[in-house]
Amino acid sequence: MPSPGGSAPPVAAPRPEQMGLLAAGARELGIELDDAQIGRFQLYYTEILSWNRRASLTSVTGPDEVQTRHFIDSLSLVKGLRRGTLHAGTKLVDVGSGAGLPGVPLKIAFPETALVLLESNGRKAAFLEGLIRTLGLDDVTVVRSRAEEAGRRDDLREAFDLVVSRAVAPLAVLAELTLPFCKVGGVAIAQKGAGVGDELRRAANAIAILGGGESRTHIITPPGGEVARSLVVTCKVKPTPDRFPRRPGIPAKRPL
Repeated sequence: MPSPGGSAPPVAAPRPEQMGLLAAGARELGIELDDAQIGRFQLYYTEILSWNRRASLTSVTGPDEVQTRHFIDSLSLVKGLRRGTLHAGTKLVDVGSGAGLPGVPLKIAFPETALVLLESNGRKAAFLEGLIRTLGLDDVTVVRSRAEEAGRRDDLREAFDLVVSRAVAPLAVLAELTLPFCKVGGVAIAQKGAGVGDELRRAANAIAILGGGESRTHIITPPGGEVARSLVVTCKVKPTPDRFPRRPGIPAKRPL
């Protein structure tokens, strides 16, 4: 898809050998990517570069860094899941998707899953809509909305097996932005930095109020990465009370 406005110079797709870090890193995670999937990641990288100046997607643009800090980091979320969780029939929502991370890499690697990308920023949502067309991905929907509003929609509320988020908000806030989407028996996973213990303790009350059970934390270093990451995994054990989420902005101003 052409870049908006048509003023950006064309960006050449990286050669297959430039994606070697991704293939090797995915293999370490137990994910085998075929040539078609690698090709989609190549196009994804090209689209990030093409749109970045207009949509402010990321400050990470080098081919090695995108592979390790974005693509492999997104795929490393599987370390917080039981094997076989991502399959045909799995419904996944990426809250605050931004550049499509981690939702789009997971969809490329596990194409039978159904994906919703939730993004309130208009330019980023436009990037995501163009990206999905360019990559030819099926069963993907981009929802332009704040999480506080989308979490009250009948078609989205408690509709997902897996809710993911990456660098969106502190956990006490994030619980209110994500758990309303998670069905009872489903899982919410937040990708965080390694030192998440205090943040998780502060979020325990919010998680319990919103229907979450005890959270587990997995400390991992994604293949090819240098910085440890936390995967905070919360199972949904009871329905979220009807009064949540509160109206836009309130969760951040007055965390539970």
